[in-house]
Amino acid sequence: MTKLTVLPHPEYAPAGNAINAAPGTTICDALLDHGVDIEHACGKVGACTTCHVIVQAGFDSLNEVDDNEEDMLDRAWGLQPHSRLSCRAIVADVDLVVEIPRYSLNLAKEVG
Repeated sequence: MTKLTVLPHPEYAPAGNAINAAPGTTICDALLDHGVDIEHACGKVGACTTCHVIVQAGFDSLNEVDDNEEDMLDRAWGLQPHSRLSCRAIVADVDLVVEIPRYSLNLAKEVG
């Protein structure tokens, strides 16, 4: 199992969180499976940016970013060099530290 440390976020993980994630799962699924209810408006198909995370440690262990993910990340609020869509980032066997940005662009939530 890979240790996934979530830095504190006022809505999703006020005190932070440390979870164990099976290699081969996405960061998004690992978070959701352990009670960190990160947004994923597109149903985890990489078609929005609501599950955007910043990988503070372990970034190089993740699968490569494909062109579609790069295009979507360009639209993410608070984009950083180690940003990923958590629904596309596959956990390996290296511990990770992730930050969930304070804001996301969720047009469905804003309208609905």
